[in-house]
Amino acid sequence: MIYRVLFRMANDLLPATAFKSPAIALSGVVDYEMYTKFRTQFDNASDKAIVVIELSTLGGDPEVARMMGEDVRFASEMEATRRFVFLGKAAIYSAGVTFMGFFARNNRYLARGTRLMIHERKLSKQLVIDGPLTTCVAVVKATLNEIECSIAIQNEGFQNLVLGSSVTFDQVLEKAPSNWYLEAQEAKALGLVEAVL
Repeated sequence: MIYRVLFRMANDLLPATAFKSPAIALSGVVDYEMYTKFRTQFDNASDKAIVVIELSTLGGDPEVARMMGEDVRFASEMEATRRFVFLGKAAIYSAGVTFMGFFARNNRYLARGTRLMIHERKLSKQLVIDGPLTTCVAVVKATLNEIECSIAIQNEGFQNLVLGSSVTFDQVLEKAPSNWYLEAQEAKALGLVEAVL
Protein backbone atom coordinates (compact mmCIF):
# COMPACT_ATOMS: atom_id res chain seq x y z
CA MET A 1 0.00 0.00 0.00
CA ILE A 2 2.75 2.47 0.93
CA TYR A 3 4.62 1.55 -2.26
CA ARG A 4 1.49 2.33 -4.33
CA VAL A 5 1.12 5.74 -2.71
CA LEU A 6 4.80 6.54 -3.30
CA PHE A 7 4.53 5.39 -6.92
CA ARG A 8 1.49 7.62 -7.45
CA MET A 9 3.33 10.60 -5.88
CA ALA A 10 6.29 9.95 -8.15
CA ASN A 11 4.05 10.28 -11.20
CA ASP A 12 1.68 13.04 -10.08
CA LEU A 13 1.75 16.40 -11.80
CA LEU A 14 3.42 18.78 -9.37
CA PRO A 15 1.73 22.11 -8.55
CA ALA A 16 3.59 25.37 -9.21
CA THR A 17 4.10 25.77 -5.45
CA ALA A 18 6.45 22.76 -5.46
CA PHE A 19 8.93 24.91 -7.44
CA LYS A 20 8.89 27.94 -5.13
CA SER A 21 12.26 27.23 -3.48
CA PRO A 22 14.31 24.80 -5.59
CA ALA A 23 16.78 22.70 -3.60
CA ILE A 24 19.31 23.19 -6.41
CA ALA A 25 19.52 26.37 -8.51
CA LEU A 26 22.11 26.58 -11.29
CA SER A 27 22.75 29.12 -14.02
CA GLY A 28 25.49 29.87 -16.51
CA VAL A 29 27.93 27.72 -18.40
CA VAL A 30 27.81 23.98 -17.78
CA ASP A 31 31.38 23.41 -16.61
CA TYR A 32 33.34 21.97 -13.68
CA GLU A 33 32.55 25.03 -11.56
CA MET A 34 28.85 24.38 -12.08
CA TYR A 35 29.38 20.72 -11.22
CA THR A 36 30.97 21.70 -7.90
CA LYS A 37 27.98 23.95 -7.09
CA PHE A 38 25.61 21.19 -8.18
CA ARG A 39 27.26 18.57 -5.94
CA THR A 40 27.27 20.85 -2.92
CA GLN A 41 23.57 21.67 -3.28
CA PHE A 42 22.72 18.07 -4.23
CA ASP A 43 24.39 16.72 -1.10
CA ASN A 44 22.70 19.38 1.07
CA ALA A 45 19.29 18.24 -0.25
CA SER A 46 19.72 14.65 0.95
CA ASP A 47 16.79 15.00 3.39
CA LYS A 48 14.25 16.22 0.81
CA ALA A 49 11.61 13.90 -0.67
CA ILE A 50 11.18 16.11 -3.75
CA VAL A 51 14.37 17.64 -5.10
CA VAL A 52 13.76 20.37 -7.68
CA ILE A 53 16.80 21.15 -9.81
CA GLU A 54 16.42 24.50 -11.55
CA LEU A 55 18.69 25.28 -14.50
CA SER A 56 19.21 28.09 -16.98
CA THR A 57 22.10 27.72 -19.42
CA LEU A 58 23.29 28.61 -22.90
CA GLY A 59 25.28 25.35 -22.93
CA GLY A 60 28.73 24.14 -22.09
CA ASP A 61 30.56 20.87 -21.60
CA PRO A 62 28.33 17.88 -22.44
CA GLU A 63 30.49 15.56 -20.32
CA VAL A 64 29.86 17.69 -17.24
CA ALA A 65 26.14 17.57 -18.06
CA ARG A 66 26.41 13.79 -18.21
CA MET A 67 28.20 13.70 -14.83
CA MET A 68 25.38 15.68 -13.21
CA GLY A 69 22.83 13.51 -14.99
CA GLU A 70 24.47 10.31 -13.80
CA ASP A 71 24.37 11.62 -10.22
CA VAL A 72 20.62 12.17 -10.58
CA ARG A 73 20.07 8.80 -12.26
CA PHE A 74 22.05 6.94 -9.59
CA ALA A 75 20.27 8.70 -6.71
CA SER A 76 16.88 8.02 -8.35
CA GLU A 77 17.66 4.31 -8.56
CA MET A 78 19.14 4.06 -5.07
CA GLU A 79 16.43 6.10 -3.32
CA ALA A 80 13.10 5.16 -4.89
CA THR A 81 11.15 7.14 -2.26
CA ARG A 82 12.66 10.43 -3.46
CA ARG A 83 11.69 12.36 -6.59
CA PHE A 84 14.19 14.36 -8.63
CA VAL A 85 12.57 17.01 -10.82
CA PHE A 86 14.05 19.23 -13.54
CA LEU A 87 12.90 22.84 -13.96
CA GLY A 88 14.26 24.67 -17.00
CA LYS A 89 14.12 28.45 -16.98
CA ALA A 90 14.67 30.96 -19.81
CA ALA A 91 17.17 28.97 -21.90
CA ILE A 92 18.11 25.29 -21.88
CA TYR A 93 20.63 24.91 -24.66
CA SER A 94 22.83 22.00 -25.75
CA ALA A 95 24.47 20.61 -22.58
CA GLY A 96 21.40 21.69 -20.60
CA VAL A 97 19.21 19.51 -22.81
CA THR A 98 21.68 16.65 -22.30
CA PHE A 99 21.22 17.04 -18.53
CA MET A 100 17.42 17.27 -18.86
CA GLY A 101 17.44 13.97 -20.78
CA PHE A 102 18.54 12.13 -17.61
CA PHE A 103 15.20 12.92 -15.94
CA ALA A 104 12.13 10.79 -16.54
CA ARG A 105 9.77 12.66 -18.86
CA ASN A 106 7.18 13.09 -16.07
CA ASN A 107 9.86 14.87 -14.00
CA ARG A 108 10.70 17.51 -16.63
CA TYR A 109 9.14 20.96 -16.27
CA LEU A 110 9.79 24.28 -18.02
CA ALA A 111 9.01 27.84 -17.00
CA ARG A 112 6.82 29.77 -19.43
CA GLY A 113 8.75 31.17 -22.38
CA THR A 114 11.74 28.88 -21.92
CA ARG A 115 13.53 27.84 -25.10
CA LEU A 116 15.27 24.52 -25.67
CA MET A 117 18.05 24.16 -28.22
CA ILE A 118 19.10 20.71 -29.38
CA HIS A 119 22.16 20.26 -31.54
CA GLU A 120 24.86 17.81 -32.40
CA ARG A 121 28.10 17.80 -30.47
CA LYS A 122 30.76 19.92 -32.08
CA LEU A 123 34.41 19.20 -32.68
CA SER A 124 37.14 21.67 -33.50
CA LYS A 125 40.43 19.96 -34.17
CA GLN A 126 43.33 20.24 -36.57
CA LEU A 127 44.62 16.94 -37.81
CA VAL A 128 48.37 17.09 -38.44
CA ILE A 129 49.76 14.18 -40.41
CA ASP A 130 53.52 14.24 -40.18
CA GLY A 131 55.94 11.38 -39.59
CA PRO A 132 56.35 7.70 -40.37
CA LEU A 133 53.41 6.23 -42.27
CA THR A 134 52.33 3.85 -39.52
CA THR A 135 52.23 6.75 -37.09
CA CYS A 136 50.14 8.73 -39.58
CA VAL A 137 47.60 5.90 -39.80
CA ALA A 138 47.40 5.71 -36.00
CA VAL A 139 46.72 9.48 -35.74
CA VAL A 140 43.91 9.27 -38.32
CA LYS A 141 42.37 6.19 -36.66
CA ALA A 142 42.53 7.80 -33.21
CA THR A 143 40.67 10.86 -34.51
CA LEU A 144 38.06 8.69 -36.23
CA ASN A 145 37.60 6.67 -33.03
CA GLU A 146 37.11 9.91 -31.07
CA ILE A 147 34.44 11.11 -33.51
CA GLU A 148 32.60 7.76 -33.57
CA CYS A 149 32.61 7.49 -29.77
CA SER A 150 31.32 11.07 -29.43
CA ILE A 151 28.50 10.33 -31.90
CA ALA A 152 27.51 7.22 -29.92
CA ILE A 153 27.42 9.20 -26.64
CA GLN A 154 25.47 12.02 -28.31
CA ASN A 155 22.92 9.55 -29.70
CA GLU A 156 22.44 7.94 -26.27
CA GLY A 157 21.49 11.39 -25.00
CA PHE A 158 19.07 11.93 -27.89
CA GLN A 159 17.43 8.56 -27.17
CA ASN A 160 17.03 9.47 -23.47
CA LEU A 161 15.51 12.82 -24.45
CA VAL A 162 12.80 11.41 -26.75
CA LEU A 163 11.82 8.42 -24.58
CA GLY A 164 8.09 8.65 -23.84
CA SER A 165 7.54 11.57 -26.25
CA SER A 166 6.03 11.78 -29.74
CA VAL A 167 9.43 12.80 -31.16
CA THR A 168 11.34 10.03 -32.89
CA PHE A 169 15.07 9.49 -32.68
CA ASP A 170 15.26 9.97 -36.47
CA GLN A 171 13.54 13.37 -36.19
CA VAL A 172 16.16 14.54 -33.70
CA LEU A 173 18.97 13.28 -35.95
CA GLU A 174 17.43 15.21 -38.84
CA LYS A 175 16.95 18.50 -36.93
CA ALA A 176 19.98 18.57 -34.61
CA PRO A 177 22.68 19.44 -37.20
CA SER A 178 21.04 22.83 -37.83
CA ASN A 179 20.23 23.64 -34.16
CA TRP A 180 16.64 22.74 -33.28
CA TYR A 181 14.94 25.43 -31.17
CA LEU A 182 11.75 24.63 -29.28
CA GLU A 183 9.58 26.93 -27.19
CA ALA A 184 8.29 25.50 -23.89
CA GLN A 185 4.70 24.91 -25.05
CA GLU A 186 5.94 23.21 -28.21
CA ALA A 187 8.20 20.94 -26.13
CA LYS A 188 5.18 20.05 -23.97
CA ALA A 189 2.98 19.38 -27.00
CA LEU A 190 5.64 17.00 -28.33
CA GLY A 191 5.81 15.22 -24.97
CA LEU A 192 9.43 16.15 -24.26
CA VAL A 193 8.41 17.71 -20.92
CA GLU A 194 5.57 17.10 -18.49
CA ALA A 195 4.32 20.65 -18.00
CA VAL A 196 4.94 24.36 -18.44
CA LEU A 197 4.63 26.55 -15.33
